[in-house]
Amino acid sequence: MRQVINAMLYIVVTGAQWRMLPKDYPKWQSVYTYFRTWRDDGTWQRLHDTLRAAVRRRAGRHKHPTAGCLDSQSVKTTQIPGLRGYDKGKNVNGRKRHILVDTLGLLLAVVVTAASTSDPAGARLLFARLGGAGKKLRRIWVDGTYRGKLVDWVSEHCQFLLQPVLRSDDMKGFVVLPRRWVVERTLAWLTQCRRLSKDYEVLPRSSEAMIHIAMTRLMIRRLAAA
Repeated sequence: MRQVINAMLYIVVTGAQWRMLPKDYPKWQSVYTYFRTWRDDGTWQRLHDTLRAAVRRRAGRHKHPTAGCLDSQSVKTTQIPGLRGYDKGKNVNGRKRHILVDTLGLLLAVVVTAASTSDPAGARLLFARLGGAGKKLRRIWVDGTYRGKLVDWVSEHCQFLLQPVLRSDDMKGFVVLPRRWVVERTLAWLTQCRRLSKDYEVLPRSSEAMIHIAMTRLMIRRLAAA
């Protein structure tokens, strides 16, 4: 079973196809069956959430955060069939990852949609999946895309508030904005795994499972180093 887990980590990090899994690991059919089963029954998310609580406790934080940061990332897809759309703002034909992270950059929730889905619409889908991980959330920092009706909707239907962090008019070039850099760093962590450099999955829930595996690997390394 340890080799099965290592095989999945190999797929995520190297971006290899399932059928090209090295012979040092179990047969790719067996590894993929475990991946698909754990994706569908929520095992990957439960494992991820358990490790996140451990990392937060190691950092001296409560396992349930009170603040977070929300953003999205549009990525290209390949020629495989599946959900996709065109993001006019980013000029990307593919899918969009909507993620919510805590102040340490650890993942709280993720939703993968077509790239044509607006950020506010994706945020509503993400909030619906937040569950127990967000029961103590009181503030979420966002960029200007999430302003408008979404802020009012959140104040009426959720226990937390959205706080936009905006660039001032006199800022020029690249500027690190407070709070928002945390979620941008998490998106950078994800793209270090070659399987996530694009969206290679047929099903969006497989893409979400790959993101959970990538973050699980990151947290395991942190706990092992400590």
